[in-house]
Amino acid sequence: MPLAESPQWRRKATDFFSTSSFKLKQAGQSAGDNLADVAGKVGSVVKSRWAVFQEARQQQQQRPPGETVQERFITAAASTGLLFRKGISETKEKVAVGKVKVEEAAKKTADKSKTILNNIERWQKGVASTDVFGVPIEATVQREQSGKAVPLMLVRCADYLVISGLNNEYLFRSEGDRKVLQQLVSLYNEDSGASLPEGVNPIDVGALVKCYLASIPEPLTTFALYDELRDARVSIPDLRNILKKLPNVNYMTLEFVTALLLRVSRKSSLNKMDSRSLAVEFAPLIMWRQGDAGTDLRNHLKFTLKPPPKIVDTTSNTTTWDLLDEDASSQIPLDDASPPDYSSIEVIQCLIEHHNAIFTDANETVWR
Repeated sequence: MPLAESPQWRRKATDFFSTSSFKLKQAGQSAGDNLADVAGKVGSVVKSRWAVFQEARQQQQQRPPGETVQERFITAAASTGLLFRKGISETKEKVAVGKVKVEEAAKKTADKSKTILNNIERWQKGVASTDVFGVPIEATVQREQSGKAVPLMLVRCADYLVISGLNNEYLFRSEGDRKVLQQLVSLYNEDSGASLPEGVNPIDVGALVKCYLASIPEPLTTFALYDELRDARVSIPDLRNILKKLPNVNYMTLEFVTALLLRVSRKSSLNKMDSRSLAVEFAPLIMWRQGDAGTDLRNHLKFTLKPPPKIVDTTSNTTTWDLLDEDASSQIPLDDASPPDYSSIEVIQCLIEHHNAIFTDANETVWR
């Protein structure tokens, strides 16, 4: 006599497989199309177990009396549930791992694309993405985000000179070692906040400052204010008011540089560089007219980065031909060179000598 199937087990069977089907559908949707095969395999197992359950009803008369439909269902449901949970767990793990990998790849691609685009834009301007030399000063300060309105490279150089370089003879006039300068330029083009190498010659540091100022596309005083500054070179109030028109980065950097030159001039008895000598060296780097051929760095270094002139002893047997030796240096440009811009020299000399009276609105420069 066939055993009566309990309505309670029928309801449980129906609820179990209905719930399983719904959960599989949800897992498939969350996993994505690339994981649909996992859910499909689990679904196939569930279907096969249901077939076994249906077959049990037809063959229950041939089974031993002790094994009921309910027991057969419990066995099928237990193994099916185990496989179901395992499948869902594997699906979720794959989805989680896949999601992380996709997000990481997307972020790396976005960052790389942004870097490439920035580099392309800067390469079109003739500079690399991290360059300091040859880059507009505002762009350098903005990229460094140091909280200072002065390029970090100038800060490092000034700190070094104030501590160990102010007494060096002909500081800012003597020519630095070209090989060392090339190494320092490369150093700061790679890391604008780098510290100077230990033991570097202050003369090389001074030459590096001049190279930087000569390399920026527009002078600190800007092209727009050239005529106004030249006309006001003897008036401290006029200079003060005109300089207030400068962009903040230009104004603060100009204040910083002239404050350093003031410190150097106060040691002129030792370094032989008074305010006039410093103005001669720095005027072509800080103030020039737009289109002036003399602003080219190579042409400028040809005349400004020379060693001090030799002192000729007129009482000795020196001949006229000895004075024409190719190693002798002269501060007077030859005929093929642009004449000195005496107006800009006077402006820069005034900024050095009357620094504190002119830059009244600037934060006081503090040396460490």
